[in-house]
Amino acid sequence: MRLGLISLGCAKNLVDSEHMLAQLAEAGVTIVDDVAEADVAVINTCGFIESAKQEAIQTILETAELKKSGQLKALIVTGCLVQRYPEEITEEMPEIDAVLGTGSYTNIVDAVRAVMQAPGTVYRNFGQIDEAEMEGGRILLTPGYSAYLKIAEGCNNHCAYCVIPKLRGKFRSRPMEDILEEARAMAAAGVREIIVVAQDITRYGTDLYGERRLSDLLHELCAMDFTWVRLHYLYPDEITDDMIETIATEPKIVKYLDIPIQHVNNRILKAMHRRGDSAFLRDLFGELRSRIPGLVLRTSLIVGLPGETEEEFEELCEFMREMNIERAGVFCYSPEEGSEAAEMPDQIDEETKNERRMILEELQSDVLDRFAARMKGQLIEVLCEGWDGETGLYYGRSYADSPDIDGRVLFDSAFSVEEGQFVPVRITGAQGADLTGNTETME
Repeated sequence: MRLGLISLGCAKNLVDSEHMLAQLAEAGVTIVDDVAEADVAVINTCGFIESAKQEAIQTILETAELKKSGQLKALIVTGCLVQRYPEEITEEMPEIDAVLGTGSYTNIVDAVRAVMQAPGTVYRNFGQIDEAEMEGGRILLTPGYSAYLKIAEGCNNHCAYCVIPKLRGKFRSRPMEDILEEARAMAAAGVREIIVVAQDITRYGTDLYGERRLSDLLHELCAMDFTWVRLHYLYPDEITDDMIETIATEPKIVKYLDIPIQHVNNRILKAMHRRGDSAFLRDLFGELRSRIPGLVLRTSLIVGLPGETEEEFEELCEFMREMNIERAGVFCYSPEEGSEAAEMPDQIDEETKNERRMILEELQSDVLDRFAARMKGQLIEVLCEGWDGETGLYYGRSYADSPDIDGRVLFDSAFSVEEGQFVPVRITGAQGADLTGNTETME
């Protein structure tokens, strides 16, 4: 039996997909890259915001066409969209043969067997999302030199605009030894960049050990044979002095932090149920900059929360001008069914939200230009990711670039560079969001 998997959404979802593939391979299923060549297709969906829902639905419908044409025998859908709409999804799309919620990834082999043995009957499995764990091996869907390491599942931050706790359950840390065992295996397999992810990595250990253990975990990871340890999703008011010291002093931890703040206006933050205020965020970012030289910050921002005034939006713009945050994802508020914010009065029209998003993105473009100017002339370490035939240049990422969401470094080299190799590059300029440069000997 041949099976193809399509993974949508965030990096945490990708890790779930990798675990499912390992289970399937262990059960004797042949994994293929193209679902058009498969007997069974699995689509692991995102259902966080409206655009993600639409992408998932479109992918399901496109894959269902392969079933109608006889190329595909069965279609299995898993993930957040299924968890969010457990009944509606099969009612609206009868082509689906099986659905697994976010608490049931370990049942993927049972689902495949069921759809092949009893065609025409929809297999359903929805486990307890507050208890679900995903251990065991993984088949990496990332390049072999870079991988994600999920250290926790779920979320206890009940933000007014968000439904993730309803889709993923309460926050629960993975046991440290399980994480370290997985990390050792990845290091032994040649992974050189490990990207630590969770909905909130700063909370790691609080549920399992009664205290924050992120720094302890990071010290252990840095003792392994990785070149880069990258951190994603630190909740601002959970960042401790100990964490800052660890990040500042461990050479393998890249000086790049992803700290979603969503907004800075105090009234908006309170309406969002976000802890901390504008003064706190300014102080935090100031301290991080002073203690971690060369730090690159990434954040995410929401514009157009119900009731957001022009003055409140301008306060957010001023913050971005002042703080020079190098990387930012700007999102229009999406009224998600089941969220508190969806019931708020004074919903803002889409045109206004998009105008505000574009204004912030223009501000961010100016920050990127200044960042590129600061980088010019610097000699930096770049992880080569391949050759760009159109430009005739190699491309890769610096410490300032996380995969898929940030820019690249385009560089020329007098010597051959392999994918996954770290090389010193002297930055000479920029092309849009990408830096340009040439390899040379590291001083």
